[in-house]
Amino acid sequence: MLNKAQVIGNLGNDPKISLINNNQTKVANFTVATTERGYTSQDGIYVQGKTEWHNIVCFGKLADVISRYTKKGSRIFIEGKMRTRSYVDNNGIKRNIMEINAENVVLLDNRNMQQQ
Repeated sequence: MLNKAQVIGNLGNDPKISLINNNQTKVANFTVATTERGYTSQDGIYVQGKTEWHNIVCFGKLADVISRYTKKGSRIFIEGKMRTRSYVDNNGIKRNIMEINAENVVLLDNRNMQQQ
């Protein structure tokens, strides 16, 4: 069996950084947008592009890299495993969320590459 996701896109917001395990482990949460470009079909019909939003979670050293070198709009490659988790929202309703738990991160912005 294989559980692997690969995404290349742009951060939709600045990463949210927190600490877990008695402040021992850094966690970064952020979204990445991937966009399929629109096109015109052979019969002249325009098909609009589509943007998908992916929830990303990084732990430890990866979270540290994310917190130092990325911000809203940064271009990034993420590779990791898909995970589903449940939580209760502010209205007491149980919700499920799909996330990519990052195992590999590559910063694709030239300005970020120069800072490493």
